[in-house]
Amino acid sequence: MEMKTVNGGINALYKMVLPLLLAVVLVSCGGKDTAGTESMLTGPSSKTWTAKKELNASGDKEKLTDAEKQQNIQFYADGRFAMGGASTLQTGTWEYDQSAKKLTLQFENQEVSETFDVVKLEEDELRLRAADGSEMVMEVEK
Repeated sequence: MEMKTVNGGINALYKMVLPLLLAVVLVSCGGKDTAGTESMLTGPSSKTWTAKKELNASGDKEKLTDAEKQQNIQFYADGRFAMGGASTLQTGTWEYDQSAKKLTLQFENQEVSETFDVVKLEEDELRLRAADGSEMVMEVEK
């Protein structure tokens, strides 16, 4: 009789604790990691992104110019990038700090680098915030 009480108590404990643990696991795993990973940025070897929309610092949608619509940026898995459109091309290296959600572009043969906050990085969408608060939403070129 005593064993049934112990087993009954353990079963009751499992019935109480197990759903709680399951809820904790689902909450911690359920949300999408908006920071993404480097492989989401580059794919297996490279991935090309084009501008989808632009937001000003106030969050209002800005109309993309024809030149902006033609521009793209290609990220290579080896840490290089190529950015261009129409008749321009800029190259350099990139670094992505996933924990800080920062993407830095170092332009080749220039003392210029740009650092962006990565607001969202998924397989087919990239959202970057510039230092002035404006944002560019990009999608994978198909």
